[in-house]
Amino acid sequence: MKIPFFDFNREIASLGPEIRGAVDRVLSSGRFILGEEGSAFESEFARVCACRYAVGVGSGTDALFLALKAFGVGEGDEVITVSHTFAATALAVRYVGATPVFVDIEAGSCHMDPGLIEAAITPRTKAIIPVHLYGMCADMSRILEVARAHGLLVLEDACQAHAALYKEKSAGSMGDAAAFSFYPTKNLGAYGDGGMITTNDPGIREKLVLLRNYGQRDKYHHESLGYNSRLDELQAAMLRLKLAHLPAWTKRRQELAKLYDEGLGDISLLKLAPGEGSTHVYHLYVIAVKDRDGLRSFLEERGIGTLIHYPVPVHRQEAFAGCRVSGELRNTDLRAAQVLSLPIHPWMTDDEVAHVIAGVREFFT
Repeated sequence: MKIPFFDFNREIASLGPEIRGAVDRVLSSGRFILGEEGSAFESEFARVCACRYAVGVGSGTDALFLALKAFGVGEGDEVITVSHTFAATALAVRYVGATPVFVDIEAGSCHMDPGLIEAAITPRTKAIIPVHLYGMCADMSRILEVARAHGLLVLEDACQAHAALYKEKSAGSMGDAAAFSFYPTKNLGAYGDGGMITTNDPGIREKLVLLRNYGQRDKYHHESLGYNSRLDELQAAMLRLKLAHLPAWTKRRQELAKLYDEGLGDISLLKLAPGEGSTHVYHLYVIAVKDRDGLRSFLEERGIGTLIHYPVPVHRQEAFAGCRVSGELRNTDLRAAQVLSLPIHPWMTDDEVAHVIAGVREFFT
């Protein structure tokens, strides 16, 4: 049995008529940038996130970058975040001229340790970026408590957490703003790049509308130095049709994750169980084992695709040599050496998950 890490053919087959209908609708409209599809999707996505506003942009990276620009973060500022994340989190900080300051993750999870934030704060600290990694939210109550006590802005990196809940609150609704990615493999993915920024602050929303579109409110009248980062109409139409399926797809991911939990409960070192009122939407199903590389090779020989999210912490990357590390990132380094992502997507069958579980268990016998 061959089990790729992701299978777009199944997704497209299941959505075929809807995709064709959405494409025809956009083509017949003759409007491909900042039209009705994008506006409608922004409103629909804002409702899902329980936010007042959503602003579509070109990618998840742009969402992080433009949100920081709207915050006024720039040269000489510092932004506290984690190193156990995709590089885009820290790249966005560097793009605005600020310095990422990395704190460690908690020993029992892959999320920012709120207890380490205060020691990382300096007079130059402007914001905190907690990362809702793998599909589960960071401990936002404690993070926001520290942020408010020190007058810091909070940008949720929710690029992997579409429709996740934290204590009954939606990912993307808790900080001053949040960034989402619609990269094709995300739980809500486009067929190309795309991103979204959510916020409840009308002032931030106004800045973002200008920033994404050359700094112009009216055509050829530029109020500020803006950028070209807009979610196009075709991608917005694709995302609108997919958004209607997201609850069912999330439920299926959770069902598959439960099968993994039951089958690998005595093997995996990583237990990411959400607390009461919180949910895990399983963008990724990640285990942590000591011989990660051996297990990955073993599964590959049996036709089972896996990935590593992420093998090299950001603070150990050459591009981030000038960034600051607060304390020792022992848990970050440990997880980077152990984590392995197993296949999970709404079109997987129970039998396929059972085959993956059997392969993992065979490796340890």
